[in-house]
Amino acid sequence: MLLVAIAWIMLLLVGGGYALDRVLVTTVTRNFDDQLDYLLKAMIFSAELGPGGEVILNRELADQRFLEYNSGAYWQISGKGFETFPSRSLWDQRLKVNQSHNDADVHVYNSSEFAPQLLRIAERDAMLPGSTVRWRFQVAQSRETLDGQIATLRTTLIRSFVLLGLGLMVMVGLQTWYGLLPLRRVRSEIARLRAGQSARIEKPMPAEVAPMVEELNALVEHNDRQAEEARRHAGNLAHALKTPLSVIMNAASAGQADMGPQVIREARTMR
Repeated sequence: MLLVAIAWIMLLLVGGGYALDRVLVTTVTRNFDDQLDYLLKAMIFSAELGPGGEVILNRELADQRFLEYNSGAYWQISGKGFETFPSRSLWDQRLKVNQSHNDADVHVYNSSEFAPQLLRIAERDAMLPGSTVRWRFQVAQSRETLDGQIATLRTTLIRSFVLLGLGLMVMVGLQTWYGLLPLRRVRSEIARLRAGQSARIEKPMPAEVAPMVEELNALVEHNDRQAEEARRHAGNLAHALKTPLSVIMNAASAGQADMGPQVIREARTMR
């Protein structure tokens, strides 16, 4: 029973832990993506056409990392027929642009194009007033922060569930030990019965085992009655055999000549 309870607890903890992990990872990732979406919208709202029809930003995005080389935060604007407009943090690198699809809505995905640095990229296409070009706006951030948050959450989650599992198993063990304590008391009383130290279980027992104790006492009383009836029957039988045996012994002692028929007669009486 204890092993079944422990197995059931482990199953519930693993299932619950996996479900909670999925919820937490999804929530943290969504928050990270919301930040990218905010930066992407800010970049689109700040975009305007330059003298040559190219895109320029009328104000820089409020994140110092976009100005630092290989900082893990990048943005890029590209359009067909125009030179790509990157953030300073990209330096001589460029984000890949897949023109085979139209990102009318925000498209967020993972990329390993700057390996070993993993990126989370949000991109969207937009048409600026006065331009017929479909511009691709992209904002990328390193997954290091996101993966670090996920790792911290998972470590905390695993430790918490391990402690919870240990606590539940200890509780089940204590509950089983305490629950079986009345049965151990009953066993001790039965041992006293078998040793002849008591005639019945007289100590008060918990309500959980009281009916069983009553049945045991009834069984003991029934066995005692049967034993008493057997002793009484044996006494009656011994008394019934005593007279014929005395007659046979007296006849044998007197050396009677007709002892044979007399023995047969008394033997029939004993039967």
